[in-house]
Amino acid sequence: MLDSRAAHQGGDVLGQTRPLLRTWRHGKIPASYISPSSPSHRPWKSCVRPRHRRRAPLLATVEPGCGNETNPLTMANSASGMAVNDECKLKFQELKSKRSFRFITFKIDEHTQQVVVDRLGKPGDTYDDFTASMPDSECRYAVFDFDFTTDENCQKSKIFFISWSPDTSRVRSKMLYASSKDRFKRELDGIQVELQATDPSEMSMDIVKARAL
Repeated sequence: MLDSRAAHQGGDVLGQTRPLLRTWRHGKIPASYISPSSPSHRPWKSCVRPRHRRRAPLLATVEPGCGNETNPLTMANSASGMAVNDECKLKFQELKSKRSFRFITFKIDEHTQQVVVDRLGKPGDTYDDFTASMPDSECRYAVFDFDFTTDENCQKSKIFFISWSPDTSRVRSKMLYASSKDRFKRELDGIQVELQATDPSEMSMDIVKARAL
């Protein structure tokens, strides 16, 4: 037979446990059950589900030296939003629809942060005239209206977009032109072939003809 004192203590424990189980479902436990002075109730602390705290968003920081040739990656990101001067689009439309120019070269004006028209080729200019207009140590964009004859003896023309980035140009200039190229191309509706060149041999007449056919 159980001792009456033990039975009375068992009833007290059961009576204390029932409200504890009900409140544990909601992730809450009365302070009396998790008091540090009561070692027998300390294990219930592990039953409380921790609340998830939202982490603060990570903020980008700019370190000293960003935006120059020592950190071209950061500088390239800052130049991805390079604007396009309206004259570039107007002159390209004249080349495409009226064939007013044989070629157009464009450059980035770092002071105004815009792509602007650099040179306009006359309708009678040749491809050699175009390649001679490209600077040796500066980057450029260019479009060229190329006439050619197919194997079936048909006269056709295609508009080439050429990204000129010589090895001797500045690192800053290379990154500016590389990061702004896609946006600039989207402004010129009608480009059919694209070339990238770092020296004259990569945009020779043989390569242009092969890409056109």
